[in-house]
Amino acid sequence: MAVRVEREGAVQVLTMDRPERRNAFDGAMTQALDAALNEFEDDDSVRAAVLTGGPDFFSAGTDVRVWAGEPTERGGPYGIAKRRLCKPLIAAVEGAAVGGGFEIALASTMIVASRTAHFSLPEVGLGLVAECGGLFRAPRALPLNVAREMLLTGERLPAQRAYDLGLVNRLTEPGSAVAEALAIAERIAGHAPIAVRETLRAVEAAYPANDDSRWIDTAAAKEGARSSADAAEGVAAFLAKRPPRWTGN
Repeated sequence: MAVRVEREGAVQVLTMDRPERRNAFDGAMTQALDAALNEFEDDDSVRAAVLTGGPDFFSAGTDVRVWAGEPTERGGPYGIAKRRLCKPLIAAVEGAAVGGGFEIALASTMIVASRTAHFSLPEVGLGLVAECGGLFRAPRALPLNVAREMLLTGERLPAQRAYDLGLVNRLTEPGSAVAEALAIAERIAGHAPIAVRETLRAVEAAYPANDDSRWIDTAAAKEGARSSADAAEGVAAFLAKRPPRWTGN
C-alpha cells in the first residue's frame, strides 16, 4: 500500500509509504492518498487525522521520472492540494518536505515538525514552478518576503525557523512529530464535531486558499514554465545529476 491507514480511537493516522523514492508521488500514490482522505472525510466516527511520511522523511513531492498522475476529482493534485477539508488534518513532518511534499503540508490544517525537518520549494531549479498550491499557500502561511525567497531560490527553511515564523505549530524532538500531532488530533476529536467542522469552514472562508482565481494564476504560471525548453532541460539535468544549461527559452 502506498498509503497506510491506522486507527487510534477517533483519529486516523495516514502514512505515505514509498520509501524507495522518499515518498515521491507517482499516479498510484496520488490515488492512494485520495482514497485514504475520502475514507477519512466520509467516516463520521473519525474526527481528525494525522498525515505522516514516517520517521525519516515526509515527501519529496513529485517523482519526475513518472510524474504524479492525474488530479483526483475530490482532492486535485496528489489527492489533497485542492481538497476542501471538512475535518482537521495535521501534517507530522520528520526530515524533508520538498516541493510537492511541502505543498501537501501546506494543504493540511496544521503542521507539527521535528527539529530535523526542513521545507523547500526547489521547482525553479528544474525550470518549473510550484504547481500545487505553493505559489499562494506559502505567502499565506509565511511572511511574504520569506515565501518569495523560498520560491525564487529553492533554499531550505529549517524547522526551527519555520516554527519561529509561525508556519509550524509545534516543534518536537526527532522521532516525536507523530506523537505530538496525535495528541493535538485527539484533543480536537474530544470536542463537538459540528462545532469543529463549522469553525474550520469559517476560518477557511476568511482566509481562502482554494478559490478559483488562485488556481487560474497557478495554471498560467505552470503552462508558461512547462512549455519552455528550460523545463525540459531542468528535469533532464536533475535525472542525470548534472548542472542544468539554461537558455531562457
